[in-house]
Amino acid sequence: MEINIRKSIKENFKGAEKDEIKTSITEAISSNDEITLPGLGIFFEILWNNSDINNQEYILDTLEKGLK
Repeated sequence: MEINIRKSIKENFKGAEKDEIKTSITEAISSNDEITLPGLGIFFEILWNNSDINNQEYILDTLEKGLK
């Protein structure tokens, strides 16, 4: 059985409001459970693909600072 994680995450959150998305992200991070990493990766992919060059630079700067 093949699972399409991208499709599944997008379907599960289709129509979700900001508070619901924020709660899911914060709970996934605080759980420290690696099983949530693919879902967070899908959120990052959506963020990246829907950001202009300035926002992408901001994301990269933030990541760079966080990895120091």
